[in-house]
Amino acid sequence: MLARYLAEYQHQLNSAVNPIRAAGMSAYMKHQFSFIGIPTPTRRKLIKTVEVAAVQQCCKADLLELAQALWQLPEREYHYCAIELLVRGQLSLAALPVIEQFICTQSWWDSVDTLASKVVGDLARREPELIPQLDQWQTSKHLWLRRTAIIYQLSWKTATDEARLFQACYINRTDPDFFIRKAIGWALRQYARTAPQAVIEFVAQTPLSPLSQREALKHCNTQTQST
Repeated sequence: MLARYLAEYQHQLNSAVNPIRAAGMSAYMKHQFSFIGIPTPTRRKLIKTVEVAAVQQCCKADLLELAQALWQLPEREYHYCAIELLVRGQLSLAALPVIEQFICTQSWWDSVDTLASKVVGDLARREPELIPQLDQWQTSKHLWLRRTAIIYQLSWKTATDEARLFQACYINRTDPDFFIRKAIGWALRQYARTAPQAVIEFVAQTPLSPLSQREALKHCNTQTQST
């Protein structure tokens, strides 16, 4: 069954190969990945039927196996398909090793940010026992696990664990990597939509990089003036 689904993914996406667009997409990603050349809306339309069927007919373990098979294919569009299977599948804690594998391989912001906010974040809300593991990721040697630990609460709004968010940002405040500094600013900026004064006070008390600070406070003036 899994081989049939995988073949159907390949059939649908290979029907829309566009070498010129693929070259541009690869260049945009700094030539780290090869592409088929399919824009996201077109890709989702092409694979909608097979994706829905897989989610409805496969058990959780088989969905994970299918996602891993897609992840092993070279073109980036298949990686996006794998991630979207994880999003649709609403998997359990048993999926964590696969999620971590996806975060740590084929890694770039386009995959990790979706995995963090839509897969890890959703799983942590449904399965709070995952959160101590995410606390450990705050100090991981792996850049993309640290970024995940910082941004997985992006969509949590009033459910955000403020102490954990601020802790992740504080622990990583001196990291020189652009993606960590941007993640700190992004996570704080998003939380500022819910609690602007708390973010303003945290930034005032924490020696963040100029990038993190600028991103964190981007909308705070508007937010505080309207409250």
